[in-house]
Amino acid sequence: MVSDNTGKFVHSSRYLHIEAFDSLSLTDLELIADAEKLAQVTKGINYNVVRISENKESISFLHYPGFFDQPFPKLNASWRVELHGSGRIHNRSYADSLNPPILHRKELLLPPDHKEISKFQALTSTAETLGLFDDPSRIGFHNQWEKLIAGRGYRLIDNEFVPLGNDFSEIDGISESYTATVGEVQRHLTALVRYGFSAPIQMLVRFGFLDGSRSVFDYGCGRGDDLRGLQENGIRAIGWDPHFAPENQKKLSNIVNLGFVINVIEDINERIEALQGAYSLAQELLVVSVMLTNQYAVKGKPLYDGILTTRGTFQKFYTPSELKIFIEQNLYEESIPVAPGIFFVFKDKDAEQRFLVDRSRSRSNLLRAASQVQRASKQSKIEKDLARYIEHQALLDSIWLQWLENGREPEKSEVINLPQVLGAFGSLPRALRFLRSQKNDVILETAGRLRQNDLLVYFALGMFEKRKPYRHLDPQLQRDIKAHFADYGSAQLEARELLFQISQPERIDAACRDAASKGLGWYIEGESLQLHSSLVERLTPILRIYVGCGAALYGDITSADLVKIHIRSGKLTLMRFDDFYGKPLPKMIHRVKILFYKQELHFFEYGEEFEPPYLYLKSRFMNEEMDSYVEQIAFDNQLEALNLFDLSDYGPNPTEFIHSLSLARWQVDGMRLIRSQSIPDLDTPCGKYFTYRDFIVCGETQARTGLPNLPKEADTHTAIYELATNILDPVIDYFGMIKLTYGFCSAELAKEISGRISPNLDQHAAHERKRNGKFICERLGAACDFIIEDEDMEEVVAWVCKNTNFDRIYFYDSERPIHVSWSPESSRQMTRMKLSSNGKRIPRTVIMD
Repeated sequence: MVSDNTGKFVHSSRYLHIEAFDSLSLTDLELIADAEKLAQVTKGINYNVVRISENKESISFLHYPGFFDQPFPKLNASWRVELHGSGRIHNRSYADSLNPPILHRKELLLPPDHKEISKFQALTSTAETLGLFDDPSRIGFHNQWEKLIAGRGYRLIDNEFVPLGNDFSEIDGISESYTATVGEVQRHLTALVRYGFSAPIQMLVRFGFLDGSRSVFDYGCGRGDDLRGLQENGIRAIGWDPHFAPENQKKLSNIVNLGFVINVIEDINERIEALQGAYSLAQELLVVSVMLTNQYAVKGKPLYDGILTTRGTFQKFYTPSELKIFIEQNLYEESIPVAPGIFFVFKDKDAEQRFLVDRSRSRSNLLRAASQVQRASKQSKIEKDLARYIEHQALLDSIWLQWLENGREPEKSEVINLPQVLGAFGSLPRALRFLRSQKNDVILETAGRLRQNDLLVYFALGMFEKRKPYRHLDPQLQRDIKAHFADYGSAQLEARELLFQISQPERIDAACRDAASKGLGWYIEGESLQLHSSLVERLTPILRIYVGCGAALYGDITSADLVKIHIRSGKLTLMRFDDFYGKPLPKMIHRVKILFYKQELHFFEYGEEFEPPYLYLKSRFMNEEMDSYVEQIAFDNQLEALNLFDLSDYGPNPTEFIHSLSLARWQVDGMRLIRSQSIPDLDTPCGKYFTYRDFIVCGETQARTGLPNLPKEADTHTAIYELATNILDPVIDYFGMIKLTYGFCSAELAKEISGRISPNLDQHAAHERKRNGKFICERLGAACDFIIEDEDMEEVVAWVCKNTNFDRIYFYDSERPIHVSWSPESSRQMTRMKLSSNGKRIPRTVIMD
């Protein structure tokens, strides 16, 4: 039976399960049929839930495979079809997402007589009792929902909330083991980075060189800040400096850091001596870092090939290519850029090879693959095998992770605890067969494909950088090549073919479009893909190679926050912000445009001369699995809903943004937008046609008494603003200027008004409070009286009722002012004050639809 009430309504959009389609009108069914054709989807196969926007300008098809089986179903795929205008289709797959959106209150999507309604209602009722729906911004995605449930002391088993007792561990939790391993590394790195190390030391941390197994020598250590931090973290570190530590000896070390030294030496020969001297002390790796040229580099007096600064110091600003040439011409070794102005020079070529291969790994994809183990685990396990698995779980987990890392069976030499494995299973092949019997082959196939892609990226980038082939490949790499490509020549050939494809815009465009459909960045059709740098390793090999080529001189792209792939122009743009994760509107502080066909880099710094721009709608460049994504998308949705700014391009500059936001009585508070808590100047615009002063001085009593009549509450000003913008501005736009006859009324002014007024009801006091802290008028909002000359006020009332979201209207007659109010809780009450035969006015109230 057709019904407009069936379904779940969110922000005026209607969600329905396909089993509730009988409640839809013929018009809605025709719209859905048209959208199906455009999106090329089939009911019951590609989708089982439909979303109809409020104005019916778009239809979305949503696929929840576990709608009836999962208590809070996970979204697998979505299609949004814009029916008017562009007719564009937006497709997103969450099939491999570790944090997909989930569905709540699913009983609302079903027809009222559905057999599962009562079960789903009970689940929702329990969730409400536990307070899980108190903050809607935290419940939309799977991981945050699970944490919220656990935070309430419960976990979900089937369709029930079960109280948490002791620790629960998943026996088949290989993905948990892998996550813990990664987590330990990240905690260690974070602890080091937080100490405040210099950029080159942070690069050593990032790539795992400061694990305590290597010694470090700081050549030109300055005051020794890096040395103290390294030593306090248990790393063997010493240093020498001609000014601050000239008595220290120069010693051989695994790693030598030449950090921001050669750029302050004015004598080119001394510069070369410093470079060569530092390299002679390095047993494994030399790190060279300098200041790079930017728009401020020209400030100072020219001196030799650099400048003399106002402090009397010398600075040589390098371009990345200039630094690379300087290093390689004087050391006769290849240098590898790892970050802007930071190069690695390996003396140990085996270590260099391991570094380059490891840098090509897509570890997040491996973690993603590992997470699929639990989803795809074989269900029927013999109890005896299960007991054996539990007994040797630590050994088996170690082998399993090695298997996934390499995408192939590990060999004896690669198994760390081989004697224990042999003791438990007799032989490695037997242990591998047992392990395979407990797992799903699909995950192994996925791991193999991922490792093959990583190797292709590595070999392709090696060709681009004209790196000489190694005389002897690392044994593990040899085994990888044999397992995934048969031989070295086949691997090189396949990588070369892939490298040539990056010059084909249509292939880059298709790969960018595919990436966006998987939640990896913001795609502008035919122009670009922009995404966070941490997501690059999840891209297809062709895009990873494209980015790798463009970043050949820049270094490690994770030094930047955003990566922009220009589809047709052969460019790459890298952007860095002041606090990408911590702020909803981070400011750009650094931008690099790379023309990688010309091998040119153009640096641009924001700060003194150029105002750093905001990054708007940051969630577009993120992924639902990233930290703070849920908070960010809630902020972005809130900002767009204000409809104050055109954010289709770069958006307003920060000064304009803050000003406009303030005028609209909003402010940024952490990761939220809240109503402004400031008191505006009385002459600040309040809507399009008035100031706040206009609402304060418009009454006869205020004019007669001269009372200040000033609001004390910030929320009062906000309510007056909402009254002006939601009701008065539209009225003036349609009828012309109005005359305010009564506006805000303070408690002091109310005492001076003769006649019948009701401050506790009429909303003229807005959000002002009594001495006891309670509101003068519990209805809140704000009110005013106005009249329009030469207009029938009854017609004005009719227009206001039809076209605005008012709270209350009091109408007296066609030639008298009307009373109108706005409130967050709009009651839409229209009261006609009818004149009786005895001269009294009798209220007749109706609720307007």
